[in-house]
Parts: sequence; structure tokens; C-alpha cells
Amino acid sequence: MASVTSSPLPACSALHARFVPGDFLDCFNVSATMSPRHAAQIITAFPAWTQHLLRVRNALTSPFGLSANGPEAVDKLGIFPVESDTGNELIARFNDKHLNFRVSVVAEAGRIYLATWVHPHNLGGRLYLAAILPFHVLIARNALSRVARQAPAAQIG
Repeated sequence: MASVTSSPLPACSALHARFVPGDFLDCFNVSATMSPRHAAQIITAFPAWTQHLLRVRNALTSPFGLSANGPEAVDKLGIFPVESDTGNELIARFNDKHLNFRVSVVAEAGRIYLATWVHPHNLGGRLYLAAILPFHVLIARNALSRVARQAPAAQIG
């Protein structure tokens, strides 16, 4: 089984420029060699249990006017529009009235990093973040485990 570990955000990540006090930022990584886009495609191919959690989230948040499908975009991964793809980092975005959200997938030195940055706009954003955080960690760790399982076997450390 792949060893998913918590780590600092790689120095090359564009998320560093966004972070201000009060924001949330976490990062996990796993040994795998593939492009950030390929890893992001695996990450956003949610398993059934995650899809169920998202349906519950959508049912609970729709009365508050929160988006369920993300904004329209030419380049999307799942519900997330791609903000940038530099070759070594792909950043997907989702902005809503309660928070701004970015997911970064970085490929560096034989590892895939999955980072999440959240900038809450208000109390609703902070409460939402607190409510989903335990699920977020499970989903992120599971996503990177799936990335490692789909990486070429000879390249998994």
C-alpha cells in the first residue's frame, strides 16, 4: 500500500503567493511518477463513497445557494475548472460566495503532491471548512493512494 504522508507545500507551488493569515493550507504526497494532469484526472475520478458524500454535501448546502457543479470552463477536471497547468503544477479552482478554493497537484522528484488552499470569505466559509475538514483529509489521502496504485510499478518507491 502506498505511503501517503503530510508534507510542506513544495517551494515551486504557485499557492505560496495566495496564502495569507486565516487561510487553510494542507499538503500530502506519495511516491509516483506521472504528470500533474494525469494525477489530477485520477484524483477527480471520485470513488462511489466520495460521490455519495458529495451528494450529501450538495443536498445540505443547496438551500444556502452554494454551487454543486462549479462554473463553466473550457478546461475542467471533474467539477473544477483548471486555472493553470505549467507542466509541473496543475491548479484547479472553485470560487463560491463563502470561500475560494484551489487544489494544486505538483510532480516533483518522483513524488506527487496534492495541496489544498482555502480562503474563507466569512463565518459561513469558516464553519463550512470546519465541517468538511475530516472528510477532506480522508478524500485527499485516498486520492493519493489511488494515484500511487495507478503509477507504473517500477516507479513506486
